[in-house]
Amino acid sequence: MKKIIITLIVIISIALTAFSQDVITKKSGEDIHSKIIEVNQTEVKYKKFDNAEGPTFTITKTDILMIRYENGTNEVFNQQDSQLTTQDLRMKAKRDAKMNYKGKKSGAGWTAATTLVFTPLLGAIPAAACSSSEPSDQNLNYQELELMQVYEYNQAYIEEAHKIKKRKVWSSFGISSGAWILLALLL
Repeated sequence: MKKIIITLIVIISIALTAFSQDVITKKSGEDIHSKIIEVNQTEVKYKKFDNAEGPTFTITKTDILMIRYENGTNEVFNQQDSQLTTQDLRMKAKRDAKMNYKGKKSGAGWTAATTLVFTPLLGAIPAAACSSSEPSDQNLNYQELELMQVYEYNQAYIEEAHKIKKRKVWSSFGISSGAWILLALLL
C-alpha cells in the first residue's frame, strides 16, 4: 500500500512539474522549456527549466513565435509588435521624458534669484548658461534602463528633457524679470 501511495505521489508531482513551466517556441520551431524571468521591449530573459539555479539566458523577441506560460496563457509575437520602429522609440522617449523628468536642479532657482537680486540683464547670464547645458544623467529620472541603452530612445529622451529644462529656466527668468521690473516701478 505504501508503494502505491509513493508511486502515485511521484507520478502526480512529475505531472505537475511538467505543466508548471513556460515554453518558448522559437520561429525555427524549437521549444525551450523555461521559467520566464522578464519580458521587456526587445527581449525575453529566462532560466532553463531543468536548471533553475543556472544562468539567465536572453532571447530577442524577433526570434520568438510564441510563449506558453505555465498558467495556460499564450503570448504570440510577430515582427511588427516585437520591434519598435525608430519613430515609435522617439515618441515613447518624449512621452517618458515629459512624464518622468521634473527639471530639478535645472538652474531655474539660481536664475530667478540672480535676476531678482541684481537685474534682468545680469539674470540672463545664468539663464543662458543653464539652458545651454543638457540635464545631467542623475537628474533625468528615467525609468527603463534597457531603453536608455538604445541610442534613438536615449537621444530623444535627453532632447525632450533638455527642452523641458530650457522652458523651466527661461520661464523662471521671465517671471523674476517681471517681478524685478514691477518692484523697480513701485520703488
